[in-house]
Amino acid sequence: MTKQETYKSILPQIEALMAGETDMIAKMANVAAVLHEAFGFWWTGFYRVEGQQLVLGPFQGPIACTRIPYGKGVCGTALKRAETVIVPNVHEFAGHIACSSASNSEIVVPIMRNKQVIAVLDIDSTDFGTFDETDQLYLEQISQQISVLVI
Repeated sequence: MTKQETYKSILPQIEALMAGETDMIAKMANVAAVLHEAFGFWWTGFYRVEGQQLVLGPFQGPIACTRIPYGKGVCGTALKRAETVIVPNVHEFAGHIACSSASNSEIVVPIMRNKQVIAVLDIDSTDFGTFDETDQLYLEQISQQISVLVI
């Protein structure tokens, strides 16, 4: 199955898990689990914005950095830019924070609400060059669903 086919196959599951759910942490937990299981990524999870830093949220994988300063590492850079950051080789990314030496490539997608970053989706791979425009397209769609307020 191609990467695009995998995303298309899990989108209905993700939509069903988020339908009617009011708690963003619950949404994040299930999305991290679905993505991690479907793709076998090294680390799949979320960091929530608290003031001028990111704080660890729901994730799947090995232990992680608990707090990441604004503008630092790939996650902090995505927060600062308010845009998706794809890094084919994290060892060549200036200021990379090595929460795990096994991570070799990374994608970080901001979760926006009212034009403000409220969290980021962070995915790491042990392979180089894992992430591309296909990942960006689908992960941005998923991230938009997470930020939707359910009343």
